Amino acid sequence: MSKEKSLLKNTAIVTVGRVCTQLLSFLLLPLYTVYLSTEEYGVVDLLNTLISLLIPVLTFQVDQGVFRFLIDKREEKKEQNKLITTVSLFLFVQIIIYSIIFIIVNRFIHNDYKYFLLANLIVSSVANYTLQITRGFGDNKKYAIASFLSGAITIILNVALIASLKMGATGMLWATFAGQLICTIYVVVSTKLYKYIKIKAFSNEKLKEILKYSIPLIPNAISWWVVNASDRLIIYKFLDIGQNGIYSVANKFSNIITTIYGIFNITWTESASINIGQDDKNEFFSKIFRVTIEFFSALSLGLIAYMPIAFKILVNGNYIEAYNQIPILILGTFFSILVTFIGSIYVANKVTKEIAKTSIITAIINVVVNIVFINKIGLYAASLSTLIAWFTMFLYRYYDSKKYVNMKVNKMIILKIMVVTIVTFVIYYIKINWISIINAIFITFFSLYLNKNNISFIKETIKQRRRG
Repeated sequence: MSKEKSLLKNTAIVTVGRVCTQLLSFLLLPLYTVYLSTEEYGVVDLLNTLISLLIPVLTFQVDQGVFRFLIDKREEKKEQNKLITTVSLFLFVQIIIYSIIFIIVNRFIHNDYKYFLLANLIVSSVANYTLQITRGFGDNKKYAIASFLSGAITIILNVALIASLKMGATGMLWATFAGQLICTIYVVVSTKLYKYIKIKAFSNEKLKEILKYSIPLIPNAISWWVVNASDRLIIYKFLDIGQNGIYSVANKFSNIITTIYGIFNITWTESASINIGQDDKNEFFSKIFRVTIEFFSALSLGLIAYMPIAFKILVNGNYIEAYNQIPILILGTFFSILVTFIGSIYVANKVTKEIAKTSIITAIINVVVNIVFINKIGLYAASLSTLIAWFTMFLYRYYDSKKYVNMKVNKMIILKIMVVTIVTFVIYYIKINWISIINAIFITFFSLYLNKNNISFIKETIKQRRRG
């Protein structure tokens, strides 16, 4: 099987497991905005934001380390035992330490949801770790099933606890906890993970090797958190928690792109690591980069073009302010996925220090721009600072990564995308219904034109699979 077809197959497997629950979760947005006040939604979003910050600090990013090192040891059972035992025991000790710290500082925390912070932090860290092990094994089917179970349980409990039992923010947090717990249990049982853990296999040398790889990813993860999530804290500080809820709803739409790319990136990172040493790496990476630009620019433009039609249907009127932030956040997210794509080159070469360096600079840009302008332009400061930060990081990483892979882009395609993006932005903000409808139709055909080669490749691959 060619590298491209293998990547397509693995992506399709993971997509089946994740896209259904992610789509349903998005369609439940009207439920959340009806049953939760902007303050409740803002509290849940803020808590999840803090958890996303603390996970890399708690785990030292060893989940990413075990994934990368397992790729190279798929045929060596003893090395797998050593890796998984070493990292599992390290993570267990980390959880104990953080639990003790929480017990000590607990008395100084005056918040109704503080126990969810610890519980969801622990269960999310363990779930992430077990999922990365399935990726390291190359078992994308189990990864997909685990992701599906996590999403499905969370969605079902959200409906039951929010709509039926009226538990509000507490219901959402319980649902998240249960979904992550079920995910962990499934992976442990289905992979028989406990059989890989043998106390005698623990290795200080292996732990040092993994930490050398993973520790530089901590500032990278925190920097990503700063770019993606610090906006919420700044909004809460300078505006109010209700504005944070509005900003969170605006992000729901750009998160569609992040989610879809996240599905692709699961298999792309693996493929990049496997093929980084091949003679044709420049051609292979350039081709996948082109496909990524074409597909996700079409998706981004489509979301913006159809938003004037869909917004009133999907979002309660209390969140109307979110409308103006959506296209800026979508464009910022587009650049963020290109940043992530290029980051896979650094991961494949195990040069995680380069990842940390570029991420820290980007985080500083995001915070400075946000703080300087938030009192002047309100929520726009959060959206624009995110866009500026991701665009800056993309430019740097694109040229810096040429030290490892010389990726080329079609300048004419880029020019066409830029022109169409500018026109779509103008139409979005003038808010004339009939023009928006015409533009949505045009964007549909433009997207098909942009991806005509990719569509043909997928069709041909499917035909070959049927013949086989």
